[in-house]
Amino acid sequence: MSKAKLRIQQNDTVLVIAGKDRGKVGRVLRVMPAESRVVVEGVAEVKRHQKPVGDQPGSIVTKSASVHISNVALWNAAEGRRVRVGYDVADNGKKVRVDRKSRTAIENG
Repeated sequence: MSKAKLRIQQNDTVLVIAGKDRGKVGRVLRVMPAESRVVVEGVAEVKRHQKPVGDQPGSIVTKSASVHISNVALWNAAEGRRVRVGYDVADNGKKVRVDRKSRTAIENG
């Protein structure tokens, strides 16, 4: 697979728009560009059995699995709406992500 250009970055707040966790809002913990997937906190939780190691007993661990990037949308908590991401060049010459509706810059987080 080729490395896709992703508009969602680590620590962004996203809304799940498809799947069993539709409607949930969470923070992006990890982005996997090669697979076009993201791991979102509290979304797509799975249980994994862990074997005992040394003094630590075995247990059942709950952790977040990955979700395809097309099933999440960037979330603007202040306005309570989804955000479509575009790009502009800032005054200092750097490329920044912007909200396509209001043309305001999107801070990471």
